[in-house]
Amino acid sequence: MPASEIERMIHLLARLPGLGPRSARRAALALIVKRESLLRPLGEALLRASEAIRPCSICANLDDRNPCGICAEPKREAHLLCVVEEVGDLWAIERSGVYRGRYHVLGGTLSALDGRGPEQLNVAGLLDRAAAVEVTEVILALGATVDGQTTAHYIAERLEPLGVTITRLAQGLPVGGELDYLDDGTLSAAFRQRRPA
Repeated sequence: MPASEIERMIHLLARLPGLGPRSARRAALALIVKRESLLRPLGEALLRASEAIRPCSICANLDDRNPCGICAEPKREAHLLCVVEEVGDLWAIERSGVYRGRYHVLGGTLSALDGRGPEQLNVAGLLDRAAAVEVTEVILALGATVDGQTTAHYIAERLEPLGVTITRLAQGLPVGGELDYLDDGTLSAAFRQRRPA
């Protein structure tokens, strides 16, 4: 029977996204076997991260600086403000390298089922930022889920009186996608958002 500390480690690792119980066991074993070169440095890095990383007071991105590196970067296009649900969405857009504006992290989407209304999201901060003179366009980069669509509609209504341009990311066919394998919702969005060839 494995020691209780090993089971505790496996249990905690299994709670991470993408790791099930079997993957967590393999990861735990690898960490224990490489105690000096992997486990200790990882433990120290996690402790330092838990002490240093905080939400940015401007956009709610996670960083060890405040304001975060993105908000502090002077070469960013201050007239563009991209609204995302979570920090992971911001990181995904940054990885793509296609956007050079600023961000605003809502902290989720509106969800009646989960009891999450506008008060639980960072909507007030968004409205304050969108009202700034330099902001001319707000890009709603929210998921194509019912909650994402509802949140985008709510935010667009709230932004409309500010006179900023409100845009949404296009939705539809993925690059390399075959029509036969697409779900009905994706295919429907692709047809609604078609453009001249």
